[in-house]
Amino acid sequence: MSTGLPRLSEEEITTRLAQLNNGWLRDGDKLVKEFEFSNFTEAAAFIGRIAGPADEMDHHPDVLLHRYRRVKIMLWTHSRGGLTQNDFDLAARIDAVAR
Repeated sequence: MSTGLPRLSEEEITTRLAQLNNGWLRDGDKLVKEFEFSNFTEAAAFIGRIAGPADEMDHHPDVLLHRYRRVKIMLWTHSRGGLTQNDFDLAARIDAVAR
């Protein structure tokens, strides 16, 4: 799905990042956000809950569960070597799951 999307310009990335405005940061060509939960079980369950939306979009983030209750999400469109609209769409869906 994401292979046909164009890579976003710097201006487009800045605009879309401001629209997310909830903890997502840009790290080079990636969107990154860290979520903290009260325990390991909640952190692991969150990863399971974001798997469905990621699969539906055929867009799969890198996910790191660390310090037993923190989940770091890293998004970018591998086939484009940077950020596309798909990354911002999935970030918004992940935020919706986290609420």
